[in-house]
Amino acid sequence: MELTIKSRIMDSIELSRAILRLSYEILERNKGTQDICIIGIRSRGVPIAERIIKNIASVEDCLLEMGVLDITLYRDDLTTISDQPVVKPTQIPFNITGKRIILIDDVLYTGRTVRCAIDQLMDFGRPASIQLAVIIDRGHRELPIQADYIGKVVATTKDEVVEVKVEEIDGCDEVLICRCKNDEEKDG
Repeated sequence: MELTIKSRIMDSIELSRAILRLSYEILERNKGTQDICIIGIRSRGVPIAERIIKNIASVEDCLLEMGVLDITLYRDDLTTISDQPVVKPTQIPFNITGKRIILIDDVLYTGRTVRCAIDQLMDFGRPASIQLAVIIDRGHRELPIQADYIGKVVATTKDEVVEVKVEEIDGCDEVLICRCKNDEEKDG
């Protein structure tokens, strides 16, 4: 699938500000860090989660426990994404039972990724609560899932793609709205 950039909706400064704001909102809503654990959804949710942990540590002088989820095997469209999907490890090196889990992802779209993440988390224990933080909420939900913390709400069409790029994976920080090139545009 070939994409063309339609617009840049966040540059590196705006993305950093959004992550910092999410960090403070998490602290405020939870009245501190008691029993909070941060879990990033692969792939871009992980570096965003790491940044949130650093932001919180600079304010609260404590390092929150962090986990990483790979939801590949929990997807309901596994057979349509690839003949041999690449599964990376899920790493949750702590007991989640009774904890307040803050699940971190880059984009909230249909809600299916978050449903997979919740299904997987429940296999690890029974958290006191699960809260969701995302950089972009682009709408078009197929499941009754909403984020507790949102960096930015962006109106999109279903044929657009929101790309959150992070320095740790992509070499730069930005958020783009792209669209798929159709066959006529590819030829011309």
